[in-house]
Amino acid sequence: MRAVVQRVSRASVSVSGELVGGIGAGLLVLLGIGRGDGEDQARWICDKLLKLRVFEDTEGRMNRNVAEAGGGILLVSQFTLYGDVARGNRPGFDAAAPPEIAEELYGKAVAYLRSVSPVPVATGVFRAAMEVSLVNDGPVTLLLER
Repeated sequence: MRAVVQRVSRASVSVSGELVGGIGAGLLVLLGIGRGDGEDQARWICDKLLKLRVFEDTEGRMNRNVAEAGGGILLVSQFTLYGDVARGNRPGFDAAAPPEIAEELYGKAVAYLRSVSPVPVATGVFRAAMEVSLVNDGPVTLLLER
């Protein structure tokens, strides 16, 4: 499982011009699910997201997590994180989980985040052509992989 995590001032996702999810300050997470990923990887990623200390404290140090900062999480599925361009210029996606498996695991990740934390969790729409808008704060961008 792979995640691109961006600290944002705000972020939103739209499908066909309609807003389907958004947050103010918090974390925009682009989540890729690979072949062989399961609930253990999803819980590890979710727990890490909730514990990441990437928000500034009163002294300007990155010392607070998303809950302590009063932020939200926008979790967007993104199978292209498993795009392989080692050969040629067109990405291959053999390492990405099949859509049926990925959708189920994505749903479990969303449900887990919502069940273990008071942090608001917004989402995109699985397998939809989405437009993601964000204002990266910092910029702070991290890669997580499990």
